[in-house]
Amino acid sequence: MSIWSRIADAIAALSSGQSLADVFDQLRSPPEHTIAFTIAVIGLGAKMAKADGLVTRDEVTAFREVFHINEDDEKGAARLFNLARTDVAGFEEYAKRIKVMYRDREGPLIELIEGLFHIAVADGEYHPNEDKFLVRVAQIFEINKQDFSKLRARFVPDAERDPYEVLGLSADATLQEAKSAWRAMVRASHPDQMIARGVPQEAIKLAEKRLIAINKAWEQISGDAV
Repeated sequence: MSIWSRIADAIAALSSGQSLADVFDQLRSPPEHTIAFTIAVIGLGAKMAKADGLVTRDEVTAFREVFHINEDDEKGAARLFNLARTDVAGFEEYAKRIKVMYRDREGPLIELIEGLFHIAVADGEYHPNEDKFLVRVAQIFEINKQDFSKLRARFVPDAERDPYEVLGLSADATLQEAKSAWRAMVRASHPDQMIARGVPQEAIKLAEKRLIAINKAWEQISGDAV
């Protein structure tokens, strides 16, 4: 059974009245975590896309960039996106169930927020309601404000991009501290490292954007030091 067939079954269960808790309980054992992660992005992404009042083609395209969809599965994926957008479960319930699923593993939760940011800015605008949505999801995920600001700086076009903030450093960090942080973040974003941590294949694609921001921050800091 393909991943989309499994997701379709889960979304159909939600649509038929089965509780969100029961659906996620059925997706606990590996390798089903990948499917649960995908459902999370569909559910939260669709609801966030709706937060600004309009779901655009760019946002749907952004979803496809995060999740590789075979041509034969495109209609099914679009159907799932629409179902998730209109199902009765609120986004906070999705977020709470995901937090329980990953418990204290912060990495996958941050990677999920990255996927949501990617979809949010796809139409060229970061709407205030999208920001409120993501702030609330980050609170439920227990992601601290500094880490959230760092993610916002990477993705939002008009956000102030403090290179030290991007690398998770204070403004008085030394050049050596910045270099060490940059190297550690580059290593952590390497596909092999992410696979070893059990990160879903779909989320690994987001590392490309992360690396661009990380490298740009280091270039700015090291350039200023010359």
